[in-house]
Amino acid sequence: MSDSGRMVLALGGAGTVGSGVVRALLDKGFKVAVISRDNNRLEKLRSFVSPNTKDNLTTIVGNVGSEEGAEEAKAALLKAVGKVTDIVSSLGFSWWQGGPPHTQTLKDLHCVIDTLLFSTFVSWKVFFPLVRDDPNGTYTFITGAAGEKLLMPGTGFLTIGAASTLAFCQVLREEYPQLPCKLNQLKIDAGVSTPERLAPGYLNHLELGEAVAALVERRGASHTVFSVSGPADLKTMTLEKRTP
Repeated sequence: MSDSGRMVLALGGAGTVGSGVVRALLDKGFKVAVISRDNNRLEKLRSFVSPNTKDNLTTIVGNVGSEEGAEEAKAALLKAVGKVTDIVSSLGFSWWQGGPPHTQTLKDLHCVIDTLLFSTFVSWKVFFPLVRDDPNGTYTFITGAAGEKLLMPGTGFLTIGAASTLAFCQVLREEYPQLPCKLNQLKIDAGVSTPERLAPGYLNHLELGEAVAALVERRGASHTVFSVSGPADLKTMTLEKRTP
């Protein structure tokens, strides 16, 4: 299947990480669909992608954070595009620094877990069946390495939420050891930013997008965790040969 015949659902595609992925996929010739609760963010995304690829971008206003909302979004998605061949999930990839645990409330913890884990679980449960039985299909999770360490004081709940997402991805690899589609995870041990806000230790979201697009394009590995801690790792991923 040529890239022009592949439709990628980019969950979280209107965010910083996701927008880089969406632009790279479109530039490679993929068709891309993005769902977001915020139409303004979708409009901003449409103005961000390359002008000659806009016709290949489908945007849908919807909420993938609840089961009911995700089912409604899936129905709207399938009506608009017909079929999905690949999924990239960068949901919950966000910063949190609310303070040490003893200063937080249970509501604060619920909010973090909802952002980092629940939306990832709900969207996987609803959309995974669209690609599960397709040997040419892919489902790629983009996660952060914050779940493996405390990044700095006051980010404890971020660590807890990110760790739960890492554990969820591990569960999927081990609960579903044999799948027709390719199930992979890209774990980022660095900050991600747009070029104009780039700082030491951060990855350019455009370069990250190119690496993710290359991974989706190849469809080579499955049940693999790709770790990225710097630009060199992204370059290696981008330049690896494509599997026929």
